[in-house]
Amino acid sequence: MKPQDILLGKNSLWIFGYGSLVWKPDFKYKKSKVGYITGYKRRFWHGDNFHRGDDKMPGRVVTLLEDDDACTWGVAFEVVGAQMEECLKYLNVREAVRGGYTTKVVEFFPRDQNLPPVPALVYIATPDNPIYLGPASPEEIAAQIIVCKGKSGHNIEYLSRLAEFMKTTCPDVEDTHLFSIETAAVTLLNILQTPKACSCSVSLNAMVV
Repeated sequence: MKPQDILLGKNSLWIFGYGSLVWKPDFKYKKSKVGYITGYKRRFWHGDNFHRGDDKMPGRVVTLLEDDDACTWGVAFEVVGAQMEECLKYLNVREAVRGGYTTKVVEFFPRDQNLPPVPALVYIATPDNPIYLGPASPEEIAAQIIVCKGKSGHNIEYLSRLAEFMKTTCPDVEDTHLFSIETAAVTLLNILQTPKACSCSVSLNAMVV
């Protein structure tokens, strides 16, 4: 489905973000809500040769994989009126042209249980994408993230900000995949910081300041 197709006859649209959109939407919106979608799990399995890496050293960013028993937390943004077309044009470049993502419509459930679910547009990178990287161990993913940098910044900033979002905004949600990569990255950074073993601790936040 083309994003523009769902605009027909509508005066508002919800966009669900589960990666960099949760802290940097970079488009105008009416309001945002924290919540989740079901049937998908978040994984650092997609390559990034523009925003967080390059052709020689692609970074690792998140995409969604279908899983009936899973849910993914993030932020949904409501865009209205002229914001809808402007938002879709911007995201088409950011997510589709430069990121290799395609679009789907999913049901978004706000954290506030008094609010009803709404259909939302989400960007997903699939295995048939030429820069899709697929599974790897947390240690392998962390090692790749630490050394990569793209036009939007260091890959480790992406990891740090996503982990921080989940810890501060969704403290009761255990994202094992995300946090295992964060832990592996911190461990590796501690090893790389000094040639001698030490008890010092390096935080991801310190690396992205």
